[in-house]
Amino acid sequence: MEDKLRLDKWLWAARFYKTRALAVDEIGKGRVLVNGQVAKPAREVKPGDLVTVRKSDPPIEVEVLGVSRVRGPAPVAAKLYQETEESTVRRERAAEMRRLAPEPSLNFDDGRPTKRDRRLLAAIRGK
Repeated sequence: MEDKLRLDKWLWAARFYKTRALAVDEIGKGRVLVNGQVAKPAREVKPGDLVTVRKSDPPIEVEVLGVSRVRGPAPVAAKLYQETEESTVRRERAAEMRRLAPEPSLNFDDGRPTKRDRRLLAAIRGK
């Protein structure tokens, strides 16, 4: 393993994105931060850097543990980084909030209007 690698290659090798092109697009949109700063795809990352990836609602913050130029199997890729404790707590809290949130479809008591209901609505609206 080397000691520095381009950010887009590292995100691809660590399996955050399926292709380097997707990683470059997300970096270009400002959804990936390195040490709290917006980065470019060619930015080099090294062990000890903090990378924030905003793929889901609470962003994932990981510490770079190693770099690899090849995209290996998932267990090997997982050894390239370690999620920070704060990030883990935020993600667990968000998952718990989603679990406890009410089902959105419960607000609709009667479901979709029937054909008869639609005809009545159309008659009221004058169509």
